[in-house]
Amino acid sequence: MALLILGLVVFLGVHSTRIISDEWRSTMVSRLGLNPWKGIYSAISIAGFVLIVWGYGLARTAAVPLWSPPTWTAQLAAALTVPAFILLAATYVPRNQIQAAVHHPMVLGVQLWALAHLLANGSRPAALLFGTFLAWALLSFVAASRRDRAEGRTYPAGRPAMTLVAVAVGAGLWAAFALWLHERWIGLAPLG
Repeated sequence: MALLILGLVVFLGVHSTRIISDEWRSTMVSRLGLNPWKGIYSAISIAGFVLIVWGYGLARTAAVPLWSPPTWTAQLAAALTVPAFILLAATYVPRNQIQAAVHHPMVLGVQLWALAHLLANGSRPAALLFGTFLAWALLSFVAASRRDRAEGRTYPAGRPAMTLVAVAVGAGLWAAFALWLHERWIGLAPLG
């Protein structure tokens, strides 16, 4: 589980700079420039993600069960990931009503994704992976909401057409992942 833990520290560490020290992040962006900062941020994120995937794959083969989730939690997880994918899509589709309403759809999507997987998986590596992501997403949402209030940030009203695009893209990505990619990449068929 050491690789999984290292991956979580690296990936969530870099994604926590705005939670822990937004001033330091702003100083680094000013010093390096926005594009070099994004490049470094992306490289560290990718390295952390690779370590998480690799570490979880290794840890899952010798997983110690902490609890035995009821079989219906797999269907609940599948249902919860539908809005999670829609929230993730709403992060990138401009001027949609979802983003206007919740302000930070990415971290809300991560919360739903993590909760869904935490409920459906009872192993120690799963609890570590999904529990850590859930805790991070909760902290990230609180920190982002505080920043918004402090900056007086407002979100423009979304347009229904763009909301439909976000829903369609999210639902399509969910279907592709649930029906094909999850089994191919993770080794488990969530709907079968």
